[in-house]
This record gives sequence, structure tokens and C-alpha cells, in this order.
Amino acid sequence: MPSTTVLSLTEIENYLKTVDLIPLIEEGFVAYSKGDSIVPPVGELLFDQPSGEAHIKYGYIKGQAYYAIKIASGFPTNAQLGIKTSQGVVLLFSQQTGVLRCVLLDEGLLTDVRTAIASMITLKHLAPKKIKRVGIIGTGIMAKLQLAYLHQVTDCKDIMVWGRTPENVAAFQAQFSDSPFNITIADSLAFLASECNVIITTTSAKEPLLYFEYIQKGTHITALGSDTAEKIELDPNILQHADVVVVDSKPQSQSRGEVFQARKYDCLQEDQLLELGELIAQPTKGRQNDNEITVADLTGVAVQDIMIATAVFEHHLK
Repeated sequence: MPSTTVLSLTEIENYLKTVDLIPLIEEGFVAYSKGDSIVPPVGELLFDQPSGEAHIKYGYIKGQAYYAIKIASGFPTNAQLGIKTSQGVVLLFSQQTGVLRCVLLDEGLLTDVRTAIASMITLKHLAPKKIKRVGIIGTGIMAKLQLAYLHQVTDCKDIMVWGRTPENVAAFQAQFSDSPFNITIADSLAFLASECNVIITTTSAKEPLLYFEYIQKGTHITALGSDTAEKIELDPNILQHADVVVVDSKPQSQSRGEVFQARKYDCLQEDQLLELGELIAQPTKGRQNDNEITVADLTGVAVQDIMIATAVFEHHLK
């Protein structure tokens, strides 16, 4: 019987440097939207002492070698303890035998990276042809990962960042002082929206941050933070007036994300939604011109975990 491989965080980091993730994750999204995967509803644990959450995502893509079970958590107060706010593990099992083939001790890295890659995929398919400036809302791990992968989809180097805590915003800017990016700090979200025609939101906000009146024509917004029923970053009016609204999972948008919030106010109907896998397979369904407002609402789907974990394990086997 095949032995079980255990991959450390360092090994996973090294393998990720050599894997072209965008086409792999796109393949997973297309399989999901075509019905070629089995992805049960998300398992979720919410904590209040201290505040935190754990998500359990699992499933398989038909015809592939493995199925995956992923546990990923986020505990914001970890930062005060000098511990990463995101943690987790991914398990890969054989689809043929159920044998545990790989334990990926990624400490939440694979979840963070596959989320950042999904964000890049939305920019690839929905951003206006000329990106003037990219606005990033938030200063945590996910905000920083946008800059790690942005070069794969655009040559834009002008970045504007906004965060709740001035010290964190200054630290974000300082961290990238030697990077190719020109990073400026926004003193308000209205100003950021007036300066940026691509905006990526990465916070755990429970009240809207961006309002429709802030948004200029031609803007694309990718919302990454609202992955539970309690979170919201976008004014529902933004989705109501958007020309294209894309979700990574229509079923998940029934219970979490910006689309879930917009439905509460009757701002959005099911037939207005386009799934990301559908968009990848048929790009003409997306942005039609550079005056349209487009929104991508990403809550995270197990096919992303399957594709990235499989890629890392198979790279190890080479």
C-alpha cells in the first residue's frame, strides 16, 4: 500500500514557486460549473472567545486521482500573539482506494494562495483593458498576496491602499518600499474609489465599506472578505447597479458573500449571476466595454483546494 507523504510548510512554499497556478485553478472552476465535481456545503465553526472561524471544505473532481478535505481557520487576535492569523491543513486521499496519500501542513498558506489566484483570475477576465490604478482595501495577508501575483495578469504598478489602522497601512507601504510597485495611501475609501478602476477588498468587515456613489464607471471590484453570513464589504446597491456580477459558486452565494447580502434587500436576482467557471469557459459573457461596472464575489470553493494541493503533491512526486 502506498505510504502517506507529509509535506511541511517549507516544502510547500518551495513547490509553489514552480507551479503555474492560474490555468490549474481555472480548470477547477470550469469543472465545477460544468457539474464535473462533487462539492458538498461548507462546514463552518464560528468562535467568539476569541473571535475566529474555521472552514471545512471538501470534494473531488470527477476523473482525477484524489479527493481533498481542507480545514482552514482565521483568528485575527493571533497577530497579538505573534502567530499567523490563518492556519490550516489539507488532506489528499486516493479516489480509487480512500488511502490517505498526502498531509499538507500548510498552516493556511494554500488557502491564502488559491484565494489570491482566484482574485487574479477575476482580474484576467473582468478588469478593464487599461488598469489605471489598483485599489486594495485591507492590509493583512490577503492584501499582501495580491501584490505577489498581480504581475501575472497586469503590468500596472500603481497601487493605492486603505486600512482601518494607520500603523498597519504604513507598515504595508514600508514592506513594499523596495518592490516595483508605487504604493500610495488613501485617506478615505471615497478617494480610493475615485482613483482606482480596479478594487480588491480583503477585510473581515461586517458593515459595508464601499458605497455605490463612490464607484466610477468602468470599475471592476473583486470582493474576497465576505466568506461567512455575517460579513459584508460592499453596499448592496453596487451589485444592483453592476453590469456583470460573477460568483465562484452559485450554491454558496445562497448563504454567504456579497450576493447573499444583496439578496436580503432584493437587489439581485439569481438569473443575473454568472459563475466564474462559466465566464472562464465563455469569456464573451463578461465585460463588454470599459464603461461597465463588474463585480466578482468570491467565497472560496473546494475545487481550488483540490487543484492546488494536487499540484503540490504531484510536483513532490516528480
